[in-house]
Amino acid sequence: MKQVWRDLLFAHWPVPVAALRPLVPAVLPLDTFDGQVWVTIAPFHMDIQPRGLPALPGMSRIPELNCRTYVTVDGKPGVYFFSLDITSRFAVWAARSFYHLPYFHAEMQVEDSGDEISYSSRRADAIWHSRYAPLSADTHRALPGTAEYFLTERYCLYAVHGSRVCRGDVHHAPWPLQRAHTEIEKNTISEAAGIALHGPPALLSFTREIEVLVWWPEIVRS
Repeated sequence: MKQVWRDLLFAHWPVPVAALRPLVPAVLPLDTFDGQVWVTIAPFHMDIQPRGLPALPGMSRIPELNCRTYVTVDGKPGVYFFSLDITSRFAVWAARSFYHLPYFHAEMQVEDSGDEISYSSRRADAIWHSRYAPLSADTHRALPGTAEYFLTERYCLYAVHGSRVCRGDVHHAPWPLQRAHTEIEKNTISEAAGIALHGPPALLSFTREIEVLVWWPEIVRS
């Protein structure tokens, strides 16, 4: 399918390896940068369109909020999700059924005042309230060897279903990143996944819009 992701914030925290290892399936090797693993919370909204078909009703401006870390399988770096919150019940069913991803239905609201984006999400005890915006209109590409490159330039996701490791490939241009600021008023998204995040994010970046192609998952280990 084709997706367009808009107004996306990357909020990154370093976490000790020992704190995260029990929360990720042992078959997935954790990636580290500067001796630590990283957890990212990313709020955004998106349009979804199956390839070769017209846009479907209700598949535009869908908020999504994900909490993730980073793994490499057979030399291919990717993303492992702890949770993905979304307003579409259909998307929850489809992603859980076909991609084996931990999607959850949530009550979400996104408002763009022109100066900043106000983003809220709530499901049970997993809550996120934040305001964020780019600091300037200038964009840049992450440089290889930097933390920003390590955390963003990944083109697949991994999920574990029973004894199988599944990989879903994605394709898009290199991220057009902007420096960003945020005020996080409430965050229990990470706590709901069993992760303790301390202090503000160590690294922030923003992308106004990027077009993404998503492929069906394939089994890479069984």
